[in-house]
Amino acid sequence: MISSAGIEIGDIGGSLSWGAFGSFIKHSSTDSALFRELHPEVEDWGTRLRSNIILADIFDVLAQINSNLIAGFSQKKSKKPEKYTRPWAKKKLKKIGTAVKRNELHEWMEMKRREAHIKHGK
Repeated sequence: MISSAGIEIGDIGGSLSWGAFGSFIKHSSTDSALFRELHPEVEDWGTRLRSNIILADIFDVLAQINSNLIAGFSQKKSKKPEKYTRPWAKKKLKKIGTAVKRNELHEWMEMKRREAHIKHGK
């Protein structure tokens, strides 16, 4: 945190005022060791790695939804989407999920449409 700004701990009270040092502490990044030490209950959630893992999981779910929608609205057989590649994965990851059959998707969508009409009095 301080070293990334080109300041050393010995500068506190000298070229770096105590107020400025306090500001560094108060506004420490959630990726900083200081933040993780002060907030151990959220340590795992305050890292970019954790956020990237969550984003990759969201990508995988959206790819599966997209595959199901393509299968439901076209005559094409949908391809099983591949997982977003994680940097620590040494081998090709397995494909996720299975596509929903077109008629099952149409039935589900029709049911949801009817529920929405009933709910809104149409």
